[in-house]
Amino acid sequence: MYPSLLWNMPGNEKNMYLTFDDGPHETATLFVLDQLKQFNAKASFFCIGKNVVAYPEIYRQILDDGHTVGNHTHNHLKGWTTDDAVYIKNIYEAKKYIDSDLFRPPYGKITKFQMNLLHNTEKNNIENTGAPNFKIIMWDILSGDFDTKLSPEKCLQNIILKSRPGSIVVFHDSSKAWDRMSYALPKTLEHFSGKGYSFKAL
Repeated sequence: MYPSLLWNMPGNEKNMYLTFDDGPHETATLFVLDQLKQFNAKASFFCIGKNVVAYPEIYRQILDDGHTVGNHTHNHLKGWTTDDAVYIKNIYEAKKYIDSDLFRPPYGKITKFQMNLLHNTEKNNIENTGAPNFKIIMWDILSGDFDTKLSPEKCLQNIILKSRPGSIVVFHDSSKAWDRMSYALPKTLEHFSGKGYSFKAL
C-alpha cells in the first residue's frame, strides 16, 4: 500500500536504518543514545510533540549526538480514527517543537486523504504556517517491542531474520517497550556490526 511512502532505502550497501518512535523518554531514550554511541551508529527518532515539551534537554541531546528527528504527532493520534482537520493540526502543533519535515504516522495508520494533505500543504485549507511538505516514513522491519505478549528474544529474531541492506527498522523508546527494546537493541547493533553493516540516519 502507498508506494509513494518510504518503506526502505534503495541500494545493496550494508546500511541499516534504525528508528525509534514515541520519545523522548527519560530512561529509554538515554539508554538508546548510549548504545548507539558505543557502536558509532546514527539513527532517526520520531518524537511525540508533548514528550519533546516534557523533555527538551533529551530532545536536544538527540540532535547534538548527530541523529535525525521526525514528527510523530503531538499526542500520538491514530489517523484512521481521527478527524482529518484535527489530525493535521496536531501534526503542526508538534512541528512547533520538532524541526523536521519527516513524519511517521502513529500505528502506521494514515488515510490516503491525510497523506495527500501532508504531501500538498500549500493546497490544503488548514493553517500550517507555510511549512514544507512532509516526507512520510514507514518501515519494512517491525521489531514488535511494543507488544507485551512477545518475548525479548522474539523481537530480536524479528530483526535478524528479516533485515536486509536498506532496511528501516522500528523500535520504541518508551516505557511499554522497555523490556524488549533494551534487550534487542544492543544485540541488534552487535550482530549487524559483526556482519559489516553501518547504521545510518534517514
